Amino acid sequence: MNGRFRNGKFDPSALTRRSFIASTVAGGAALALSGRTAFAQSGDTLKVGFISPRTGPLAGFGQTDGYVLDLARKALASGFQAGGKTYQVEIIDQDTQSDPSRAGQLARDLINNQGIDLMLAVSTPETINPVSDACEAAGVPCLSTVMPWEAWYFGRGAKPGEPSPFKWTYHFGFGVGEFHKTYVSQWNLIETNKKVGVMYPNDADGNAIRANLAPLLAKDGFTIVDPGAYETGTTDFSAQIALFKREGVEIFSSFPIPPDFAAFWRQAAQQGLTRQIKIAQVAKTGLFPSDIEALGDLGFNISSAAYWHKAFPYKSSLTGVSGTELADGYETESGKQWTQQLGASLSLLDAGFEALKAATDAKSKDAVAKALSTLKTTTIAGAVDFTAGPVANVSPGPIIGTQWVKAPEGSKFPLDYVVTENATDPNVPVGARLVSYNG
Repeated sequence: MNGRFRNGKFDPSALTRRSFIASTVAGGAALALSGRTAFAQSGDTLKVGFISPRTGPLAGFGQTDGYVLDLARKALASGFQAGGKTYQVEIIDQDTQSDPSRAGQLARDLINNQGIDLMLAVSTPETINPVSDACEAAGVPCLSTVMPWEAWYFGRGAKPGEPSPFKWTYHFGFGVGEFHKTYVSQWNLIETNKKVGVMYPNDADGNAIRANLAPLLAKDGFTIVDPGAYETGTTDFSAQIALFKREGVEIFSSFPIPPDFAAFWRQAAQQGLTRQIKIAQVAKTGLFPSDIEALGDLGFNISSAAYWHKAFPYKSSLTGVSGTELADGYETESGKQWTQQLGASLSLLDAGFEALKAATDAKSKDAVAKALSTLKTTTIAGAVDFTAGPVANVSPGPIIGTQWVKAPEGSKFPLDYVVTENATDPNVPVGARLVSYNG
């Protein structure tokens, strides 16, 4: 057994791009020469589509996907067993370029021209919703993660209290309930006047959060100061900043894309708002080190929330790697700091292949959809359970309180990403105490 395996499990820290390509080529040659392979016996290939934003304004969500896909392909190189057969697997990944229209077009191409058996879609409504809609229309099973489930479910036409209109599409991960629980837990760690200035964009995320999260926070005694929805691409936030200053808000909460938050936060600093902020809680932006580093000193002590962290105590069911192994392997391979998207994208692959394994026939779209509807498994990001969701087609998941702090002197990277609370998954260890944005 070579050095890329440890205790029978794949070791990502030993995988370089060159060795991955070499081993893949060698493996393919060996299969071509062998007439006794399981592939030859079954004659089947499973095709899995994987759509994410790798470039454009949402590129932070896709930055680590190449590494994760390399791990998955390596784990699947010798075949995948499901329903008593061994299949060769082809993962066809596509970049939406952060464009919802392109996401839908890519999905239709994978469905109509590539003949995929399962679609996997990850990160933000701009990616997931158009892909899910294309799959629902075509009768292709689709699994997704990394967006509030309410924006996926209700944002696509489902009605509260009515049966699910979806047969083919399934989504797992955090929702408004998890954000509410986490934010209350996080915000109670520091004494404030409980006045919250919110910046919700006019998009699927922002509208779902305004309709569902803000009322829950108000019931918990927080005063919500909402200047109204803003349009993505706004460059002047003076009116919102003036309102927040006038109302004396000490907590700021938003769900912006990175360019919008960068513009707002720099203007907030120039106009004196940041001096009164004790907690700056930023979602969607604020998830990745590159976005925070771009803010310079204004990025230190921004609060965030993580749908995955390397401290999560779970292993990947597909590759066998732990959270620390995944993060360390990525840093070694890329030279960049790990991000929470590593575990999220790998968890999607974990869950997707568990569904294929559980299906009575992995080549039957009906069978795979049925397997998704009853899927109950544990991924590197924690539990996925479609038998106990708040609505059909949804399995809720954790999101935990975190904060970006200045890394200790001598650290490889300027920022450290620490866990400050764990209300939605007590198995995740808390690593640091939340500090005020202004220290």
